[in-house]
Amino acid sequence: MLYKFKSKATGDLIMLEPQGRQILKLIGKEAGPQGIILPAEMLPAITALQEAVVREEAAIQAAREAAQAANDEQVKQASVDAAKGVTLKQRVVPFIDMLRRAHAEDKDVAWGV
Repeated sequence: MLYKFKSKATGDLIMLEPQGRQILKLIGKEAGPQGIILPAEMLPAITALQEAVVREEAAIQAAREAAQAANDEQVKQASVDAAKGVTLKQRVVPFIDMLRRAHAEDKDVAWGV
């Protein structure tokens, strides 16, 4: 399944189901087949996403530091492999942009419609 987020203020944003569900959960929305984010909910949603990015970046940094302190090659390699993946920050930047633009124009963001 895909999540296709739509707004009259922006182009569509398409995400795979796991990433769409994760983002919706982070902003406190039910990850159902349909939904809406109202302009009044957008600024708190942006803040929640930014805080989640900060937490993830801190966890990645802590894992790197632990690997270096342990001087464990397997842990170091796992840390390097994890850093190669797509981060939450990379996934939420387009969504945050969509929310900001929709909020500025007082337009909803909906999915599944």
